[in-house]
Amino acid sequence: MAALARTEGADMTQQYRAYLVGENGVFRSAEAFEAPSDSSALVFAKQFTRLGKVEVWQLGRKVAVLDSDQSRPPLHARSRSTPMHQ
Repeated sequence: MAALARTEGADMTQQYRAYLVGENGVFRSAEAFEAPSDSSALVFAKQFTRLGKVEVWQLGRKVAVLDSDQSRPPLHARSRSTPMHQ
């Protein structure tokens, strides 16, 4: 039994999948990966948004939907369009 015990602070990873969503809402492809937390999984999955919208799942739980980088204006264009408050 002691051999199965995990030490406190040990790296615990969880299984995730990042699904690339097509324009019709159907999954086009999936990437399985491990991450220690939801936030780490989202950072990893963000790289796929250059290809389109991505849904991130941890087993049967939807973690988040990440918008496509293609649907957002470039960073410099976004910063210019933001109203400035004084």
